[in-house]
Amino acid sequence: MALTIKEVEHVAQLARLKLTEEEKVKFAQQLSTVLDYADTLNAISTEGVEPLIHILPIRNVFREDQRKPSMEREEILANAPLAEGFQYKVPKIM
Repeated sequence: MALTIKEVEHVAQLARLKLTEEEKVKFAQQLSTVLDYADTLNAISTEGVEPLIHILPIRNVFREDQRKPSMEREEILANAPLAEGFQYKVPKIM
């Protein structure tokens, strides 16, 4: 499927691109090659072929969630530059 210069200009306009005449010719050839390849892929029979989610047999490798006790407040606040009561104290923004 050969793309015309007019079609390349239309695509360039949609993408808000300014192309030189040489670029229009070059892109017409390159885009035509891509579309020809897509036509080749469309011609292949995929009857009975299951769609792939991923090419490799990947499974979820995360561990199960487990309840654990949280850290003590004093231990957490020990790293704070400023703390007041059981809260971090930060500079006023407004």
